[in-house]
Amino acid sequence: MKARFKDYILFEDEHFLVINKPSGLSTLSDRKQPDSVLDWSRHYWPHCQVCHRLDKETSGALVLAKDPSAYRHLSLQFQNRTVHKEYHAVVEGRHNFQDRKVELDLAMGRRGMVRVASPGKPSQTVFNTLDIYKAHSLISCTPITGRTHQIRVHLSHLGAPIVGDENYGGRPFYLSQIKHRYNLKKYTEERPLMSRLALHAINFRFQLLNGDYQQIEAAYPKDFRVLILQLDKNRLAASI
Repeated sequence: MKARFKDYILFEDEHFLVINKPSGLSTLSDRKQPDSVLDWSRHYWPHCQVCHRLDKETSGALVLAKDPSAYRHLSLQFQNRTVHKEYHAVVEGRHNFQDRKVELDLAMGRRGMVRVASPGKPSQTVFNTLDIYKAHSLISCTPITGRTHQIRVHLSHLGAPIVGDENYGGRPFYLSQIKHRYNLKKYTEERPLMSRLALHAINFRFQLLNGDYQQIEAAYPKDFRVLILQLDKNRLAASI
């Protein structure tokens, strides 16, 4: 990556690093994409270990351990479910979730897709609506468990698929959907306003090795900010 790893660091002490992961970068290396957060981080600190994962297209707070003792310390917190994580998602439709808890058994299907299945691994997420626009909503998502694609599957199950998440029922977002008298230049094709799913890990709270608790907030990246700005502007314009 052209950007410096250091520019993405939100918090650092002698044991941990927390970064604001950009979208488009896998947490760990795979055959399709050799570049990863882990490889990138080890140019900065050779003994880094990733403590949890974010999907490739998901941005936001990601914690790395600098040494084995830090890795074990945070792993126990995940095991005991004492870590607090919060994600923000822009979803399709107008939804008013108030501490809406979804509990489903999930299983891995074909081609890396996750499905609701029994028997499967139990999963729980709590959802709260932060804002409602003309035809979309901004949702706070607090996962209690940490299954693969959990938030994405749960929101799809609620009839609120994440914008841009075509694997689970979401659709790309185009300005022409909301902008009155939208004009596209001749011989050009409209592109989605956001080229990924609209999911961001905004908040992470965990215990440091000294016993103190650290809460990290990861600011929205530009594409997420622009999407919300356009939704908000259109809502205001429609009310005038």
